[in-house]
Amino acid sequence: MTKHRVLRNGGRIVAAAAAICAVTAASTSPAAADDQPTREQLTADCASGEGKCTFNSPVLGKAYLGKFHQVSDALYNCSSSTATQSMSWSDSVGSTDSVGVSVTAGGNIAGIVDLSVTATYNHSWTSTHTEDSSLTMTVRPGEVGWISRAQVMQEVSGTWQTHYDSPKWGHYYWFFGDTITGPAKNGTDGVSNAVVVKSRKMTSAEKKSCSAGEKAGKAFVQQR
Repeated sequence: MTKHRVLRNGGRIVAAAAAICAVTAASTSPAAADDQPTREQLTADCASGEGKCTFNSPVLGKAYLGKFHQVSDALYNCSSSTATQSMSWSDSVGSTDSVGVSVTAGGNIAGIVDLSVTATYNHSWTSTHTEDSSLTMTVRPGEVGWISRAQVMQEVSGTWQTHYDSPKWGHYYWFFGDTITGPAKNGTDGVSNAVVVKSRKMTSAEKKSCSAGEKAGKAFVQQR
């Protein structure tokens, strides 16, 4: 009874230490899994609002340019001369947590992180970025071209604190560390978004497809 009262009335240091150990143990010890939550369960409670969650002590990492990825349809040139065409493109980049799960698919997670970053750094944190435009590309005979884009990204690390009105898994409070990666504003830390035209030679199968039917001797667009 005494131990329960100490936890209930706010022994946060003890609760934090127990919780961190518990979450770690739950991921490594099957025997403990029934008694302690996984980070996925705690995250789900933060997202749904069942747990009253805060993202504490956020630390922003240095911005960097993310990986290039295709953002347009592909232009196949089956002709014997270069093909030039204006292509539209669109891109939407979201945020993921330290185990690669999206934090933008509904729920409270993105809003909680934004609130914490805004309070600490006096500027908002964006969980998603969407952009679209068009670009003229030129593709040589026997090649396929497309538009790729890379988004400025930034990590924010912190500690989730989950508070329950009634004890859950034996405690009112649970804690776990997390690093969230998401899009940053263009120009952050001197890093800029990039949009480029890329191309490659067609494969043997693609060349064979080019020689038949309506595609023969023409350039055509194939949706991504």
